[in-house]
Amino acid sequence: MKFSLSSILLVALAAESTVASSWFSKAVYNKWHETELERWLSDHNVPYPTPADRKDLENLVKSNWDSKVATPYNDWEPAQLQSYLKAKGTEVKKGSESNKQSLVSQVQSAWHESADTASNSYNSVKDWIFDGWTDSQLKEFLDKNNVPVPQPRKRDTMLAAARSNYESIAKKLNQAAHYPGDWLYESWSESELKEFLDERGVPVPQPTTRDKLIASVRRNSRLSATQMRDSAASASASAKASKESLSDALLESWSDSKIKEWADSNGIKVPQGSKRNELLALARKHRDTLTGDKVASSASSAFGAATSNAQNQYAKATDDASLKSEDAFNEAVGSWSDSRLKAFLDARGVPVPQGGKKDELIKQVRLNKHKAATGWSAWTFDTWTTENLRNWLSTQNNKVAKKSGATRNELFKQAQDSYASASKSGGSNYASVTSYLASATDAAKDSTFDTWSDSDLKSYLDSYGVPNYQGSNTNELRAMARRNANYFRYGTSTPQGSMFARLQSGAQWVFDQLKIGVSGGRQTASYEAQKAGDAFKEGATSATNRAGEAAQKAGDKVREEL
Repeated sequence: MKFSLSSILLVALAAESTVASSWFSKAVYNKWHETELERWLSDHNVPYPTPADRKDLENLVKSNWDSKVATPYNDWEPAQLQSYLKAKGTEVKKGSESNKQSLVSQVQSAWHESADTASNSYNSVKDWIFDGWTDSQLKEFLDKNNVPVPQPRKRDTMLAAARSNYESIAKKLNQAAHYPGDWLYESWSESELKEFLDERGVPVPQPTTRDKLIASVRRNSRLSATQMRDSAASASASAKASKESLSDALLESWSDSKIKEWADSNGIKVPQGSKRNELLALARKHRDTLTGDKVASSASSAFGAATSNAQNQYAKATDDASLKSEDAFNEAVGSWSDSRLKAFLDARGVPVPQGGKKDELIKQVRLNKHKAATGWSAWTFDTWTTENLRNWLSTQNNKVAKKSGATRNELFKQAQDSYASASKSGGSNYASVTSYLASATDAAKDSTFDTWSDSDLKSYLDSYGVPNYQGSNTNELRAMARRNANYFRYGTSTPQGSMFARLQSGAQWVFDQLKIGVSGGRQTASYEAQKAGDAFKEGATSATNRAGEAAQKAGDKVREEL
């Protein structure tokens, strides 16, 4: 499924969420059904007793509300923290890329809303829950629930229909509507759920289940909508500033006689002997209150033309970036070994073609790139450090763990064999193994490549069948290892590279082009009205050309990062 960033931006610019002003003493959850309280606790990984009375559930929600709703970033991983800072246009402090405490502090300084604002948003879930849906998802939801939508079905009309019918649909299905339930996502595939999270830089639980995916989508939907609207608001402000600059430049390009002619045609008295700066000040003072204002209409026309061309170029840039990202994944898996391809499919519960040729395996991997891993496997140990592996094997009383000179490859093979044996035997032995994996996996993140030797990194790349690493330095080997590990685990090389960063930088980029064009207009425009018009046409063309150049650079940068 694909998002049109330009269409989402336009809808977000037009739609302002209306939420209830009263906050029930910061206890919006007081009106929630018990199942909604339990769902919220489960979504946010807060354990609760069963059975439990309503008061106990409310107290648990209350004690965790601020940390989960007002300051959710405290639970984020470094990659997601970096993603947020990038989307806000904040540069990560050098040396703090893997320091969670430092990243949390930076995010806290850049955080976009107050605790009251965050809490108030839950008074009207319908205002934001649909914001991140694709057009096809909205259409399917409305059709499934027999909600008519006027033709042609545009995004804004479908969003309005979904929001206005949210409560009635929930009531018809006998569902609570204060905190969104699983019923909203019945028509979503697991791949769509994972793609929603991938595009927003949210780490997908690995391995995962459909319930976990829905919980993660639900937990991150409000923040997603807020970030989208922040980006839209920033774009709107930039547009207004650019338009003012364009209008100023047009006035400055007029001769004194042209300004006097304009003032006279609009009934503005010009004091005798007025100097040029006085004429300009007089024109600026009256331009916004006049109808049929030539300056405003000329500026709007030039602004509209430049914006349209620049947005078209940026849309092309983002589409190209998306396609190049997909091409990079396709290219990478094309060189993987058969064992890696089969393991990718097996981890996602995709039947592996019996006796299938490599081309068939590659095709299946590409088709299932957004499918989440559904269980542990022998490849779970794949990015663990020597220390992680040795500790794990020690819990299994494995003799190799006690061998002082054991290499990482030896420990890795022993771990795989031990897991395979436990998986085959099942019962309490297998339960013990999976329990340990669940608790230990968080300690074995991709950052562990930082401690690997060159020989271990090369051996790891060999398992993928990655060619041409000879002559690469350690940092290059680590980058290749991370890229392939992310492809294998997430189906994407940059799970933290979110759409918000593209949307935010895109809006700023478009209007930066306009400002550059305006600046050029001031320097080159003549004092004659006709020449001014020509200058602004050139400015619009210049903005478009710059946009095209920036689009190419954006595509090149994406390829470098991939």
